[in-house]
Amino acid sequence: MIKEGLDGITVAQSTISLVDGEEGLLVYRGHWAEEIAKTKNFEEVAYLLWNGHFPTDEKLSDFQGTMKQCRFLSDADETILQNLPVDMDMMSVIRTVLSSKGNDDFGWPSTIEQAIKITSIIPTIIAYRQRCLNGLDPVKPDTKLGHVANYLYMLDGYEPKYSHVKALTAYLVLTMEHGMNASTFAARVISSTESDLVSAVAGAIGAMKGPLHGGAPSGVIELLQNIGTVENAENHLRQLLDNDEKLMGFGHRVYKTEDPRARALKEITSNLSADDPWFDLANQVEKIAINLLGEYKPGRKLYTNVEFYAAAILKALALPTALFTPTFTMSRVVGWIANVFEQNENNRIIRPSSLYIGQMPKQI
Repeated sequence: MIKEGLDGITVAQSTISLVDGEEGLLVYRGHWAEEIAKTKNFEEVAYLLWNGHFPTDEKLSDFQGTMKQCRFLSDADETILQNLPVDMDMMSVIRTVLSSKGNDDFGWPSTIEQAIKITSIIPTIIAYRQRCLNGLDPVKPDTKLGHVANYLYMLDGYEPKYSHVKALTAYLVLTMEHGMNASTFAARVISSTESDLVSAVAGAIGAMKGPLHGGAPSGVIELLQNIGTVENAENHLRQLLDNDEKLMGFGHRVYKTEDPRARALKEITSNLSADDPWFDLANQVEKIAINLLGEYKPGRKLYTNVEFYAAAILKALALPTALFTPTFTMSRVVGWIANVFEQNENNRIIRPSSLYIGQMPKQI
């Protein structure tokens, strides 16, 4: 039986993550992802996904130190960034700069050192390019700041608020890994040919760029903007539901119950709502929307998905829509690389079959 899009086909065993849509579970290496997001930083979770366990304090310090040193662009990187067409989208920019690094330092099998170089440089590529496009001088990385705080610092030119770093860190942790999605599968297919890590990540970026996979949660931002204040929420949402329009940010293809990523982000943004009005608005709108969905669509199991709170966080950070998917990419690269490592361990080239249904030539 042919399964279009390989839907429901198991292609690998993995110890990296569990995505259980029926029960609403997300596990990273034996740990609940939503609990990790509340207590761990970006570097700790990257270490976990790549090594299978959390680092000791000494290992974490070394790991963070190496990541900080790998944040800096080379002269060649800057030359490429300065000469790319101004209308090139950011995902293509990241892919192009990374592709230029495909030299002998990135042979097969892939290594932690290679992983750190790629993961550390992506936020710098994004921030450098964005500031140049805005006519601003690029901001050099600050080695006193962690991975997430430094990204915001390089974008804005000043040290970010704690609440913004905390919320963005949680979002990035919760989107690092999510099973055998399209971009992860692309990375594993490329790596299965014994190609290098740069090529695997570049291919994954190509898959992530597609709107059916890495599309920005712009619809949710539009919803929140149109609502504006909590007082307007119920009337606006009722109008949408009366017109049989979809409430953006509710329902998920995989999760048939509450998205555990949304559950964690709800708790974190709720605790930070006093620091940012977007967090408070999102929390209040979600409560009203869930009640109305139960009223209008009973039994449909439409719960909040991660895009709802991602939109609130990215809007609070004043990130332009064009940076939403690139920012998502700076987290998901960790999962891609973890899967490449796993593919390398017991490699067999991935080569599925297809069924020919075209015309046959006449018998000779």
